[in-house]
Amino acid sequence: MNIPKRKFDVVIVGAGGAGMRAALQLSEAGLKVAVLSKVFPTRSHTVAAQGGIAASLGNVTEDNWHWHMYDTVKGSDYLGDQDAIEFMCRQAPEVVYELEHYGMPFDRLENGKIYQRPFGGHSRNFGDTQATRSCAAADRTGHAMLHTLYQRNVSANTQFFVEWMALDLIRDQQGDVLGVTALEMETGDVMILQARATLFATGGAGRIFHASTNAFINTGDGLGMAARVGIPLQDMEFWQFHPTGVYGVGVLISEAVRGEGGYLINKDGERFMERYAPHAKDLASRDVVSRALTTEIKEGRGYGPHADHLLLKLDHLGAEVIKSRLPGIREIAIKFAHIDPIEQPIPVVPTAHYMMGGIPTNLHGQVVAPYKTGPEEVVPGFYAVGECACVSVHGANRLGTNSLLDLIVFGRSAGNQIIEDLKRNSHHKQLPADIADTSLARLARLDNQKDGESVAQVGEALRKTMQKYCGVFRFANMLKEGVEEISEVAQRVAQTEIQDRSRVFNTARVEALELDNLIEVATATMVSAEARRESRGAHARNDFPERNDDKWLKHTLFFKEDRRIDYKPVRLKPLTVSSFPPKARTY
Repeated sequence: MNIPKRKFDVVIVGAGGAGMRAALQLSEAGLKVAVLSKVFPTRSHTVAAQGGIAASLGNVTEDNWHWHMYDTVKGSDYLGDQDAIEFMCRQAPEVVYELEHYGMPFDRLENGKIYQRPFGGHSRNFGDTQATRSCAAADRTGHAMLHTLYQRNVSANTQFFVEWMALDLIRDQQGDVLGVTALEMETGDVMILQARATLFATGGAGRIFHASTNAFINTGDGLGMAARVGIPLQDMEFWQFHPTGVYGVGVLISEAVRGEGGYLINKDGERFMERYAPHAKDLASRDVVSRALTTEIKEGRGYGPHADHLLLKLDHLGAEVIKSRLPGIREIAIKFAHIDPIEQPIPVVPTAHYMMGGIPTNLHGQVVAPYKTGPEEVVPGFYAVGECACVSVHGANRLGTNSLLDLIVFGRSAGNQIIEDLKRNSHHKQLPADIADTSLARLARLDNQKDGESVAQVGEALRKTMQKYCGVFRFANMLKEGVEEISEVAQRVAQTEIQDRSRVFNTARVEALELDNLIEVATATMVSAEARRESRGAHARNDFPERNDDKWLKHTLFFKEDRRIDYKPVRLKPLTVSSFPPKARTY
């Protein structure tokens, strides 16, 4: 079959904050850049980020990057790589000012400087006092960022492929990545997009869980594609459950609410976080707050007829603060919880939110992986940034507002690295003869499958399995059962059937292809969680309740082939300063 080909200097998969920041760097350098997106770029999931972007500007309270670095290392439960964390925190003020100069409409203080609010886990003086570090545009910071970057990319002539889905990585026998195969949703046609550099910015995979703050597009496409060509997935056991998803819906209520002075209460009206984090209280790190909420519910202090949720109180802030600083939150509460937070507290429950693991990279965005059984090496031509990547700055638990920072810092860094790499790699390599066989076989199976289960049924089984066996608290026997059950779901995924065999905007086919990626992420998560015999950050086991730095201060690597697990050391040495040695983590 003769498949059309198009050549670019760089192909970027994903048009969220990370992908567009990298694209901007590359397009402004004069490179020919293609950005693929399943949705219109300004509908990418970065648009849902509410609370802010962390940077030690010191506009409200004294601050510096070293304190920000300490909070991030501590927040990661010491699993974050300290060289990458230093790199991110030192660059934070610069990239925020850069966004401001691009035209991003940050809120302002009375003196004209960028408005900053407190956020969970952020301190100053190495943990002594609360920091005010989150630079915000009301509670729609991601929305403002995404539109700003899109407009700059349009000006820079970045080429967008809107409503296209990347199917598989193109990798030759030497291991070099040469582009992707992709499906145009409008026509159903497959095309080869050849590139000298391929960058994944495909976002998270929160749709592996039944209750999630993630959009339906967050199906782990980049991770699935990487796993299928033998690249390991790192630290997939670590999933952040956000403490405040709207009860029964999962839509996110930003930590900005607590940053502005909101607080959590149980059925007795008690501010229970004082028991779990006596100093930070409601602004402890997210894993701590999520476990506190879950414990309150388990011990019978939940709210409602089933005692299965808690309340987030902000009516005491007053109508003016809520309308000016939290307008989006008020809108969400009215629309999804059917209450006005000016008058009533919002019903909330912990909800799957963020993937700390992903495709392993260095701090320049280059994907790194062991070649066969040898040492870790850069995968030529392949880069990853944002939530799909694991650099690892978030370790076992991400601090709020470090996600938008991650996108911008490493999106820019990867762009700079690609520019340098392409100076030494001036020509496209020859494509393999079997370049599209894998993608065509996957599509052919869907077109020819008979007597299979529906994608919706199998997808629901996947999400329920993950929710049941791999949630906020994890239990030894349930993790073992979960590994077996997710293996059974994987067999069902391989036999799914679609009734609609048409070509034009066939969403059934797209959802089936997304399920291929979701099962790779779910399997990696469950197997990695069962293998890690300790509690650290977001990974909390009842049979191993303590962190064990002697045995488990290391990153997990999951390989699709034979579901093999390997490990690599955490990088404890920063770039220029003294390291922060692991110690007890309290708030």
